[in-house]
Amino acid sequence: MTPLSHSLFFLFFFIISAIISIATSTPSSTHPYGYSIHINCGSSSNATDPYNTTWLSDSFFSGGTDSLISEPLRFHLPSEKTLRFFPPSSYGKKNCYSLPSSSRFLLRTFTLYDNYDDKSRPPSFDVSLSSTILFSWRSPWPSSTASDGAYADLLAFSTSNDNSSAGETTTTDVCFYGFATDAPVVSSIELFEIDPASYDAASAGKEFVLVNYGRISCGSNEHWGPGFTADEDRFGRSWQPDSLFRISPKMESDARVVFTQNDISRADLSPNYFPVKLYQSAVTAEGDLEYEFSVDAKMDYMVWLHFAEIDSSVRMEGERVFDVFINDRNVSRVDIYKEVGGFAAFDWHYTVKNLTDSSLRVKLAAAVGVPIISGIENYALVPIDPSTLPQQASAMKALKESLRVPGRMGWNGDPCAPTSWDAWEGVTCRMNKDKTALVISQIDLGSQGLKGYISDKISLLSDLVSLNFSSNSLEGEIPSGVGQKPLIKLDLSNNQLMGSIPDSLASSSLQLVLLNDNLLEGRVPDQLYSVGVHGGAIDLSGNKGLCGAPSLPSCPMFWNHGRLSSRGKVAISLSCVFIFSLVLLLVYIYIRRKRNEYDFGLPHELMSLAAKRNRYVRQKSLMLLELESQHAKGLPSPFTPQ
Repeated sequence: MTPLSHSLFFLFFFIISAIISIATSTPSSTHPYGYSIHINCGSSSNATDPYNTTWLSDSFFSGGTDSLISEPLRFHLPSEKTLRFFPPSSYGKKNCYSLPSSSRFLLRTFTLYDNYDDKSRPPSFDVSLSSTILFSWRSPWPSSTASDGAYADLLAFSTSNDNSSAGETTTTDVCFYGFATDAPVVSSIELFEIDPASYDAASAGKEFVLVNYGRISCGSNEHWGPGFTADEDRFGRSWQPDSLFRISPKMESDARVVFTQNDISRADLSPNYFPVKLYQSAVTAEGDLEYEFSVDAKMDYMVWLHFAEIDSSVRMEGERVFDVFINDRNVSRVDIYKEVGGFAAFDWHYTVKNLTDSSLRVKLAAAVGVPIISGIENYALVPIDPSTLPQQASAMKALKESLRVPGRMGWNGDPCAPTSWDAWEGVTCRMNKDKTALVISQIDLGSQGLKGYISDKISLLSDLVSLNFSSNSLEGEIPSGVGQKPLIKLDLSNNQLMGSIPDSLASSSLQLVLLNDNLLEGRVPDQLYSVGVHGGAIDLSGNKGLCGAPSLPSCPMFWNHGRLSSRGKVAISLSCVFIFSLVLLLVYIYIRRKRNEYDFGLPHELMSLAAKRNRYVRQKSLMLLELESQHAKGLPSPFTPQ
């Protein structure tokens, strides 16, 4: 993709000096189609401009410093008096605004230098939307642009990498890349929700950004639309006078401007919602009408032409017919009245493929009567560059938080894209196998003062072949996800990592393992230590709690990886079963014994009565024996009759 040259900004983006000449109008209503966001970059408070637009205090940015321009009294809008700049030495080479966005939106920026830093040298920098560079500013700027500023806008679909679930707001990154020590600048950013089907999205596809190379209102003598006048445009579009682009007729007096106050049917309709005011003025001329737009060669362009038959003298088809030429190629014949009748909007668009010139010319040549036109839009169809695989982008953002990556490293926006710039500092990327996305292949963050922990989302980096977090102050355990199969080099040495070495490392393709000088403990997996045996290198020294490998202490029989081993767990389980069974047996015996005592033992009272009865029987027996003995000796018996 060829980025816009800076000269294009001067030609087709809105110069602030034109605003100064606009008389203040009555305030307009808020954006009527959907939501809109207006950020006053560099401002610490909200403000409302003369057109009733509320500008939010600066927010959604990743870094940078706010500043005032040198001559703020020259500008009427609050959004043009402040700016944010991004010194690379403090905030890294990449800084972004992450804006909540809809599925499709119009994005507009205002960029101004105005010698805010007293260096009299505008910076060189690029501006990207997510993964694609769209605007390129190169020093020196044209003097009028540097002092008055320039507007730029584009239409795009949201390309969030956040994997937002249903109901969550998606975001779009607008990022700034500074060259060397140059600090990118921006004064305002606006985002307008637009209809997803607008501008023939079904044909153009979501894979393209439509970058504005000129949007003109024929017959108008002012910039108009949101931010410039009180006139509404449902998509937030602003329209320029056509005189800056008209090359034929050259003399202004040779062009005739037509106006009407009548309502225009078929305007302001879905999906494009072109405003009625666009069709209430037009330009016509004897002979040809021709316009020229400066463009970048070798790109595709979508040209939209807007017509309305607002001349009441034309009452039937065939009274005004003309041909449309684009770069000298006849692409259509137009009869407005035949298409829609009088005082009705008619829109037609054409796509120029692989334009070889540095200019795009639109010419209307009369066939019957004279040509007439109400407006022209010219958009470059810029293909979206590949971005980081969404789940890997999510993993990198999680690592940014967990590792507490310092702001000076510029870990903002997409980790790998745009490919014309380097990836995040310390990160190396490559294209995936099917050439549809970028993936993370290496991370090298040794000696960066990191003080956090390794997020378990690192498991999503399934293409990682080299990982270096050495000589930091990382804590916590090593996540099991570190051991992806492609991983070849792992250096986590000189940190404060705790816990055991995960078994997943033993199943990877590691050839270099440096885990020395940490607080690791437990048994070293046999397969991991075999890295050194098979020609690789491994260092586990400086971990007092590790065991089970050569040069390390032996592990207790039932202890492994800083916790009970499988054998220990089995032994304890069997012991518990044995003890439980023994307890059950003792309880059973006790219950049986208690039951026997109850069934055969006599109560205490019965035992007492029985004892008394036995004593009586024994006494009686003794008495009888004694009497019987006396009877045998001839002594009289008390029971014998006398």
